[in-house]
Amino acid sequence: MNVLVINCGSSSLKYQLLDMNTEEVLAKGLAERIGNQGAVLTHEAPGQEKVKFEQAMETHKEALNILMAALVDPNHGVLKSLEEVSAIGHRVLHAGEYYSDSIIIDADVIEKTELCNEMGPLHNPANLIGIRACQELLPKVPQVAVFDTAFHQSLPAEAYMYALPYEMYEKYHVRKYGFHGTSHKFVSRAAGEVMGKNIEDLKLISCHLGNGASLCAVKNGKAIDTSMGLTPLAGLVMGTRCGDIDPAIVPFLANKGYDVAELDNIMNKKSGILGVSGVSSDFRDVEEAANAGNERAQLALDIFYYRVRTTIGAYVAAMDGVDGIIFTAGLGENSVTSRQIICDGLSYLGISLDPVANSKRGEATIISDKDSKTTVMVIPTNEELMIARDTLALAK
Repeated sequence: MNVLVINCGSSSLKYQLLDMNTEEVLAKGLAERIGNQGAVLTHEAPGQEKVKFEQAMETHKEALNILMAALVDPNHGVLKSLEEVSAIGHRVLHAGEYYSDSIIIDADVIEKTELCNEMGPLHNPANLIGIRACQELLPKVPQVAVFDTAFHQSLPAEAYMYALPYEMYEKYHVRKYGFHGTSHKFVSRAAGEVMGKNIEDLKLISCHLGNGASLCAVKNGKAIDTSMGLTPLAGLVMGTRCGDIDPAIVPFLANKGYDVAELDNIMNKKSGILGVSGVSSDFRDVEEAANAGNERAQLALDIFYYRVRTTIGAYVAAMDGVDGIIFTAGLGENSVTSRQIICDGLSYLGISLDPVANSKRGEATIISDKDSKTTVMVIPTNEELMIARDTLALAK
């Protein structure tokens, strides 16, 4: 059974085609600059050279037409016909409180996803464009929505409610939703396998660390808290996002002449590691600058490490203990230094790392040593595979 995974951004479209009999990636690619000049779709299949289609793509539907043609192309395609696509899984950002799991897409699902556009204005409309385009191009193929917020719907009220007047929750659904749920779900389940234990018996903390970053406390297989909130701006310091700040800073700066749109742009796109360091939003560049003696770059990293450690500490308290800590995503999977520095501040958990294991990349592995009281792991995330698995289960 072949599952096509689609992830539409505002001007991009990522995709993977997976053979779910083996969970092998048959093809993958990325369409960029949709609706703009210089649009290009890069398509690749194992054992073949990358192919670039540089042609106009005014809409996501046009990009989908190009990728569908690429899949069945006699020279670099991997299918004989599109009838070999058994199901399509869509990554969708926000489901509000409507869905706590993935679901077969129908008119009601589309309507409820549209109602969440206000809370995911950059992603939900683009996700819906991809869904509608696929419905038009492959109307007989079942489609599944896999929501980034769904995994966090198991949070208890004391974790997701904000201490605002209750009517703001009743009228406007203002609460913590959390994001990166597909990633946290995938790595927490993989952690049970790595540890050789049933996930329902474990207390885990998943650290999805990249340009966007969030932590999730997973107790007995269910999320009980997460660092992002109503939007992905909350929580940890990130590449360009400020994370948690005193909310009174907003009216304070508004009184200095900043308008709401300007402050929103600053907090989302000009803050975080970039804002403090003045160097870059890329942790690799900031680490290089810090090693060369740039004090602001070092301060930015110190703030990030501090926020990760203190959030881990909060989640240990929330679960009354922890069995395993997972590092995943770009920084979590690849930065040996970041993992070491974060764990150096967690000695109260009895953590000690194995330097040789910690130097490995690209594979799920335990990086704590045999004497460590808390197991520490690196688990590469695979959101596309998680989407494909959910899609397969529902499409069957």
